Amino acid sequence: MKAVALTRALPIDDPAALLDLELPHPGQPSGHDLLVQVRAVSVNPVDAKQRRAARADDAPPRVLGFDAAGVVEAVGPEVTAFAPGDELYYAGDVTRPGCNAQWQHVDARVVGRKPTTLDFADAAALPLTTLTAWELLFDRMRLHFDDCRHRGQTLLVIGGAGGVGSMAIQLARHAGFTVVATASRPASADWCRRMGAQHVIDHQQPLPPQLQALGISAVNVALNLADTDAYWDVIGELMAPQGHVGLIVEPRGPLRIGDPYKAKCISLHWEFMFARARFGTADMVEQHRILNRVASLVDAGELRSTANGALGAINAANLREAHRQLEAGSVIGKLTLAGWD
Repeated sequence: MKAVALTRALPIDDPAALLDLELPHPGQPSGHDLLVQVRAVSVNPVDAKQRRAARADDAPPRVLGFDAAGVVEAVGPEVTAFAPGDELYYAGDVTRPGCNAQWQHVDARVVGRKPTTLDFADAAALPLTTLTAWELLFDRMRLHFDDCRHRGQTLLVIGGAGGVGSMAIQLARHAGFTVVATASRPASADWCRRMGAQHVIDHQQPLPPQLQALGISAVNVALNLADTDAYWDVIGELMAPQGHVGLIVEPRGPLRIGDPYKAKCISLHWEFMFARARFGTADMVEQHRILNRVASLVDAGELRSTANGALGAINAANLREAHRQLEAGSVIGKLTLAGWD
């Protein structure tokens, strides 16, 4: 089968980093696995991070890619939710071969049905970032999605124009929050507003006076999706007592866990979307349920895809360009690739 695989950890502008290869077909699935024919993929910062990870020179080629939409070709004996021919979307498992290949084995418990109103590319933009935002807000923080009981509360999204931020804005609006997103460019600010943010402020400028100008003295929930260290102190200053702070980026050094975090009883929540699959948690099937729920919301017009750039077919040259744009920090929303040459 055709695949794009990592051969050595090299700068992305070196063609040897990601190559077009012919790899063995994965074969018939077993257990809970599906055999999926991959139709479209999108890219995330985790792809570039995994590409840069240290590897032995003699390590076998590694297929990256952790956002896909495709069609079920075969099912393992323990699969009950899917059948051959079903269209689906998923992020998968970072410990297994990724989706930058024509066929992939993926556990059915982390897969959802594809929204019927989206094509494969627009659907492939959603899984990883949607699961990250949903799990952070509604699993980790135990906030409430459906009953708008958060009306009157403020949620701050630092890095609102990224993939996770784009979904967090939409989900938080649905939950009733007043959403303030940060962005530093006119294009990214416009994107945040399109996703539903009521207010957009500049994260390159001091945040407190900008919030005060909006009449916001404190925030109830803050999602730092950009730089844990850089915004640590200011978030502590901005939080309301008994608020929630969500983090997805590893800090570069030790963080001072004390006042005002302790004084305000601020709760900290880490999110790593691959944790359920990586550790085989008892509630692993929750990702299947979340993706199905989100598909219904998309089809009902309540959520939208965050796809915002199509780079062509799935091949090494186009994936290298996607990695280059991710590492340059220029991506708004999600980049997608669809089809095979």
